[in-house]
Amino acid sequence: MNVAVAPEFQLRIRRDEPMSKHTSWRVGGPADVFFTPHDRAELAAFLRTLPAETPLLWVGLGSNLLVRDGGIRGVVICTHGAFTRLERRAQLRVYCESGVPCARVTRQCANWGLGRAEFFAGIPGTMGGALAMNAGAYGGETWAQVRSVEVIARDGSCRTRQASEYQVSYRHVQAPANDEWFLAAELEFTPRDDAHSHLVREQAQRRKLTQPLGEWSCGSVFTNPPGQHAAQLIESAGLKGFRIGGAVVAEKHANFILNEGEASGRDLEELIAHVRATVQRVHGIDLAPEVRIVGEPL
Repeated sequence: MNVAVAPEFQLRIRRDEPMSKHTSWRVGGPADVFFTPHDRAELAAFLRTLPAETPLLWVGLGSNLLVRDGGIRGVVICTHGAFTRLERRAQLRVYCESGVPCARVTRQCANWGLGRAEFFAGIPGTMGGALAMNAGAYGGETWAQVRSVEVIARDGSCRTRQASEYQVSYRHVQAPANDEWFLAAELEFTPRDDAHSHLVREQAQRRKLTQPLGEWSCGSVFTNPPGQHAAQLIESAGLKGFRIGGAVVAEKHANFILNEGEASGRDLEELIAHVRATVQRVHGIDLAPEVRIVGEPL
């Protein structure tokens, strides 16, 4: 797709940028245009120059994203490295921009003596992605802490919305308007509870022992069905170690699919489909993918 970009941004964009550089699975074909804004003002100016029909995809660390091998038509806007403010606004209130890695929220809140932020350490992406999907770990969820958000619209205008304007459920967020994207959130925490913090540290240590951290993956591939664990369903269906091409169901944790170095986006997508179909056949349960699959096939 020949994306028209205003002359003043020609030196600030990258064309045909491999998305394999920007996803935790290390796969993905080229984006027509890839743009990392310096700040909010530059982002707004860039958005205003784009034709209204230009497709937009926003990415942070690409940790919950499978990009197909044909790549992305349109524009990819990367917030990681762009929106990095994290500051304390009141005794229990924290302002966090969308490009901040979630693990940084945990560390900084610990320094400030704030509790109920420990679960963010188990989320491998940025705050923007956590807001978009109500990401969670260790029994905590992002939107339980959200009081308000700042968003930017397609026309470059910005506004603040209250958390009550969003319909939120397990790994799902329904926004009040289309074509708005998260720039920041104001979060509320509690005074640090050492007993709770100790419990979360124990859970984190257990996670290190039971999950293939450091491997090329997207984290958990499927959400947990009510009253069930996706990993247990996949394991009991005999799928640990099952592979398609360079993609394999992790032996250490069955709800992780790994790229062992040579996987294509097609390998990963076909393995996701195979796992889903097998669990449906064996257990009668349709697993819902947590990962977002985007782009064009080859």
